[in-house]
Amino acid sequence: MNLFKDKDSNNLTTFLNPYSYLIARKNKELFQNFNIKIDGIALVKVLRLCGFKNLKRESFDMTSLAPVVFNDAVKNNKNIYFIGAKPKIIDKAIENIKKEFQELNIIGFRDGYIEDDERKVLYKNIIELNPDIIICGMGTPLQEQLLFDLQENDWSGVGYTCGGFLHQTAGDLQYYPKWIDKYNIRWIYRIYDEPKLFKRYFWEYPKFLGYFIYDFLVTI
Repeated sequence: MNLFKDKDSNNLTTFLNPYSYLIARKNKELFQNFNIKIDGIALVKVLRLCGFKNLKRESFDMTSLAPVVFNDAVKNNKNIYFIGAKPKIIDKAIENIKKEFQELNIIGFRDGYIEDDERKVLYKNIIELNPDIIICGMGTPLQEQLLFDLQENDWSGVGYTCGGFLHQTAGDLQYYPKWIDKYNIRWIYRIYDEPKLFKRYFWEYPKFLGYFIYDFLVTI
């Protein structure tokens, strides 16, 4: 449960939903280096029942933090680097982001499929670019590990994980229809758009509840 302690002094931020919680609880040493935001209304409601009253749903997408981060970067003249998704997908995502945020200073981007023998070179290149902000969408825990590794190699910028944001953005910057977002049924739209997620929602999420209750009980 110490994953949810306030760590706003950290430069790295990641987002937990019921699925990624199952991964985070096995990688606590890594995740304790991150400021944790709650992505998913289901996890928010469970945590509120457990006494975390001030939590709200926050995600790196256009319904939540993405436009806040982008507009702040423009306002304060910060540059930004994106990493994640497949090669053609990231190209299209960046194209759509540039159309909406024309003054955003994107100094680089690449796909998230990194071979072991190119990792050191990639880190060196990113650190030399020294982006103020890095947005990383490689899935949990790969995205967290990459941002942490960069920080350990003396990169001092601000990092956000973004999960499937780049994949979603490649189709349309406004991924969720407004009525879907209004009624907090984004998970239904995700299954509609990505049927492979059916197993995650109907198997991993119930499994999360059991593990979460156990973790809560052994720490109180």
